[in-house]
Amino acid sequence: MDENRIAGTARNVGGKAQEAVGRATGNAATEAEGAVNQIRGAAQDLYGQARDSAAEVVNNARDAGSSFERLFRNTIEQQPYTAAAIALGIGWLLGRSHRPL
Repeated sequence: MDENRIAGTARNVGGKAQEAVGRATGNAATEAEGAVNQIRGAAQDLYGQARDSAAEVVNNARDAGSSFERLFRNTIEQQPYTAAAIALGIGWLLGRSHRPL
């Protein structure tokens, strides 16, 4: 959990309490400040959620790349002649695609 989510949630709860105190005492400035703190806390929490989601996407992509590398390495080690033939074929196709007609 991101520290922004924790701080945002704390600010949001504090803002709710501050707004309730302002409403109970009839102090409009305290009530408005509490509402602003709630909005700031919600925004900070949302920012923390976005960072957590982005980190999760990066980790998933890294894991997928790692598993592809493992699969690729095992294929080359277990079937070296097939891998060499595929590499030659890909090289030939790339060479043909850059040659003018």
